[in-house]
Amino acid sequence: MTKIAFLGLGSMGAPMAMRLRSAGHDLSVWNRSPAKAAPLQAGGARVATSPADAARDAEAVFTMLADPASLDAVLFGTGGTGGAAGAMRAGSVWIDCSTTGPDAFRDLAARLPAGVTAIDAPVLGSVPQATDGSLQIFVGAAPEVLARWSSLLGALGRPISAGPMGAGAALKLVANSTLGALMTALGEALALADAFQLDTKAVLDVLENSPIGITTRAKRELVESGAYPARFRLALAAKDMRLVNAAAATRHVDLRVARAAHDWLEAAAAAKLGDLDYSAVIAHIRGRAAH
Repeated sequence: MTKIAFLGLGSMGAPMAMRLRSAGHDLSVWNRSPAKAAPLQAGGARVATSPADAARDAEAVFTMLADPASLDAVLFGTGGTGGAAGAMRAGSVWIDCSTTGPDAFRDLAARLPAGVTAIDAPVLGSVPQATDGSLQIFVGAAPEVLARWSSLLGALGRPISAGPMGAGAALKLVANSTLGALMTALGEALALADAFQLDTKAVLDVLENSPIGITTRAKRELVESGAYPARFRLALAAKDMRLVNAAAATRHVDLRVARAAHDWLEAAAAAKLGDLDYSAVIAHIRGRAAH
């Protein structure tokens, strides 16, 4: 049994924390909206009053937060909350499962107290995978550090060694760049089909057996119904593509497709689709209603 703090109980964080509690670990949780902690409290977790309260005496502190600014606030107290980092002790570990990019992760890790280890472990998957413990976890850590914490990560899914610290965060941006590109490409394909006045069902039948087939099959029901309940919020997808493009610009890599995907996602978010599934960008590209 490991004493764990889990900070951030959004749509992904809550089921991930529940997996750790169900595996028998001693769990303290914190979230800006305390009501989201109620199911975990019912399952035996302790609800902390602040990030620092959650992290006090924890062997491992997990974070699953929206962006680097949120991480900074939770770890170091920006905005008036008790920062978790100040309560962490030498020998403990910070495991970040957020999508932040390698630059922000390394900057935050460098500010941790002496003796605290940092692991970037962003996850690939959505709410069903977080619930059943089948996430892919891109781990940036030295081999001996991964070996020390792999069984704990295994409660959440399959840890994949990406390389040294920061490599997991980098690999997640690589993976997410393809998600944004594929979803907006599907939207543009359907918009072109609409312009040709083609039958949507017939078009989707063809696209299911094309190079974009996996994306088409995964989102077909949503496209046909016009209902896009969030598994991965569009606003977060727009944020991720912003991180992709910022990291590429820093490294002087020209990602024209990634820029276009980001533009579409930002436009859909501006059209008030940000709380829907990121596939709602398809409806926006086609000029159709989404709910």
